[in-house]
Amino acid sequence: REGIELVQCSTVWMFVVVFLIMLPAMFGLSLGVTGVYIQILVKILEVTDTVKGWSSCNLLFCGSDPGIIERAVGSMEEEMGQLRSSQSMVVGEFALSDAFYFCQKGLESIVDDQVTQRFSSEELASWNLLTRTNQNFRYISLRLTIIWGVGVFMRYCVLFPLRITLALIGLSWLVIGTVLVGFLPESSIKNWLSEVVHLTCYRICARGLSATIHYHNKSNKPKKGGICVANHTSPIDVVILANDGCYAMVGQIHGGLMGVIQRSMVRSCPHVWFERSEMKDRHAVTSRLRAHVAAKIKLPILIFPEGTCINNTSVMMFKKGSFEIGGTIYPVTIKYDPRFGDAFWNSSKYNMVSYLLRMMTSWAIVVNVWYLPPMTIQDGEDAAQFANRVKSAIADRGGLLDLAWDGGLKRQKVKDSYRAEQQKMYSSIIVGQNGLDSPKARSENTEDTGDTGPSPDHHTHH
Repeated sequence: REGIELVQCSTVWMFVVVFLIMLPAMFGLSLGVTGVYIQILVKILEVTDTVKGWSSCNLLFCGSDPGIIERAVGSMEEEMGQLRSSQSMVVGEFALSDAFYFCQKGLESIVDDQVTQRFSSEELASWNLLTRTNQNFRYISLRLTIIWGVGVFMRYCVLFPLRITLALIGLSWLVIGTVLVGFLPESSIKNWLSEVVHLTCYRICARGLSATIHYHNKSNKPKKGGICVANHTSPIDVVILANDGCYAMVGQIHGGLMGVIQRSMVRSCPHVWFERSEMKDRHAVTSRLRAHVAAKIKLPILIFPEGTCINNTSVMMFKKGSFEIGGTIYPVTIKYDPRFGDAFWNSSKYNMVSYLLRMMTSWAIVVNVWYLPPMTIQDGEDAAQFANRVKSAIADRGGLLDLAWDGGLKRQKVKDSYRAEQQKMYSSIIVGQNGLDSPKARSENTEDTGDTGPSPDHHTHH
């Protein structure tokens, strides 16, 4: 009798997974269950009175955190010029008041560092009933405790097994499907089947995360022969974007399970995987990507130019290599709703398995995706300037902070060249305060330094 009941439960479980989730996902359809689930969650959060002060603006689009201090917005020349304007300075003369500028910037960085806070989880104004977000709450009422307990049971005992099942099915389908398609000769049918396999896999995996994705301006979707660039918050960014279209992935070859998936994917689709030694050869990477883009029939390349995950509040410096390839750039903005789960992957704190377990035990993944108009490099614009222009457009659309800092500072120290640039800039300010505009002074300064100073986009970081 127990065996019969177990078989019946398994049958019901597979019916739910296959007919109510998998099949609709494979055809890009929705039965509306996830939407109802999200509405119920919003009502629960409202009933618990823990979401006071939230609004759709500051929650979804306008999440620019002003910080705990008010920073000056001017450049070094402007701010230091104000300090020196009240004094009659001689060209080349140091003023003690200059030290106040550097003291101010140093204290600002100590109190509220713009860089390191981008690599910690986004702070919420209130508790979303997840254990990992209630460190600042010292008292929980009986009502909240009961609701939290019911939520734990639902997330770990009902949703988590379902999500694990869907994720395993999706990944298995990806490996098996791409291997089978890989045996076919090169043809339009093979390309079509490859896209079907990839789309189906990613849609099943998205359902495994209870992902609710809102795509905006679909007329601007990346086209073949182009390059799609987006801000980077999480490894699941790939799943979010590939739910709505196929892309050629770019990355380093891995071992283990990830290596198996990569080798199977490349059999059916021209993904661009690099060996570790190749990744260090910038010219080799650029030439392979340029050859891919030149073939207008190949899928658009998906690149995250930040090179690391940022915590859903900001966009940091884009590496210019992606913008030296040529072709059309299709910018995309990704913004997660933090009420239902923290999508940010802090790779310094969690490995991939731990991170995915946290995602699968969150309430849901709710995200907005904006396709921005395609962009091309302008006359007289270099790759770095083009990258900054694209980055600013992505940040503006998502209400994200536009930061000039390299995301590599997550694991590295500030380069000495940045300090040298600040020193050159300060030297040019002193020398040119009253006399740099003259041809003689400009010539002398250029001969001494070899440069008139770095771009004002760089800031001092302590």
